[in-house]
Amino acid sequence: MEVSENFKILLNNPQLLPELKAIAQKVLDKQRITFDEGVLLYEKAELGYLGILANYLREQKHGNKTYFNRNFHIEPTNLCVYDCKFCSYSRLLKQKSEGWEYTMEEMLDIVKKYDGHPVTEVHIVGGVLPQYDVAFYSELFTRIKEHRPDLHVKALTPVEYHYIFKKAKIDYATGMQLMKDAGLESIPGGGAEIFHPEVRELIAKDKCTGDQWLAIHEEWHKIDMRSNATMLYGHIEKYWHRVDHMERLRELQDRTGGFQTFIPLKFRNQDNQMSNVPESTVLEDLRNYAIARIYLDNFDHIKAYWAMISRTTAQLSLNFGVDDIDGTLDDTTKIYSMAGAEEQHPAMSTKQLVDLIKNAGRYPIERDTLYNVVTDYNDFQFEETEKPKYYKLPVIN
Repeated sequence: MEVSENFKILLNNPQLLPELKAIAQKVLDKQRITFDEGVLLYEKAELGYLGILANYLREQKHGNKTYFNRNFHIEPTNLCVYDCKFCSYSRLLKQKSEGWEYTMEEMLDIVKKYDGHPVTEVHIVGGVLPQYDVAFYSELFTRIKEHRPDLHVKALTPVEYHYIFKKAKIDYATGMQLMKDAGLESIPGGGAEIFHPEVRELIAKDKCTGDQWLAIHEEWHKIDMRSNATMLYGHIEKYWHRVDHMERLRELQDRTGGFQTFIPLKFRNQDNQMSNVPESTVLEDLRNYAIARIYLDNFDHIKAYWAMISRTTAQLSLNFGVDDIDGTLDDTTKIYSMAGAEEQHPAMSTKQLVDLIKNAGRYPIERDTLYNVVTDYNDFQFEETEKPKYYKLPVIN
């Protein structure tokens, strides 16, 4: 790919710090940046510089393409045995009156609601409760696939798997094979938060450790399956904690190649135990996306959840390394809205998503969960919505 004029100007800028110029040259030469250089980007690099580097890498991998999918969520429960300080979604058992617990039939009814609709993925994640165990989820996945074989089941985080495997007294490798045999096809990236115990102990000490999170993904990758990864940023962590988190992901990806996409998750402070912690600014959000794109050289995709950061910020992120803005959602998730996200009822039609991407100067590509192209919408013409018919009413004198 030809180096942009902006990149050439950057490299020839006499005022650019020598260490930042060296990082830019590394990006150009397809060399990996180090841990210390990752920290330096957070501490010293300006947004414009990061945008030039991240956009160069994004366009090297994907050109102008921006991916989305047609999906819906099932959130089995918002009751949880864990007490994560940053979570606005879950309710402890003592707050049961504020929660919900879906039965298996109710979850299957949600799936059936989409019969005849061109969705390609169901995303299942929620709180952790004893009754949602290995047997429950095995049967749920199997029944979903029996009902609709073409629907990709992306379900549960290592937080849930660690709990249910421990309860069933089986190891991770056995458990993940059981889930695959039941119909699970990929696992989402949630529950990663910040891996370093210095931070994790303060914000999510009850649930699986960072090492356990990574180990479950590694076992999944070993049986030739794919998963996503996340990082919760913008709370009490320091910049080096973020780089440490990405370094551990990068190391695992070197070994397995099983991660598809990395999703930075913005901490939202509404109605949780960390409401005193201010949220990151949009500028910091964009810097974080860009550094993720630069640091995670072995990840194909960087995703921004439009429902979490707003449609406008999602559009801006497409110039800072992001090439995927998730899916239609259809107002089936409360995880973001309960934390104070701008989108209180997150749903977009395919046309709205396509228009959002086109208005940012990118090419909209509908993908399936594994990034196979479903429809290229760059030159697609939507049928005009039928105009309402008006009838002339008789005039009464």
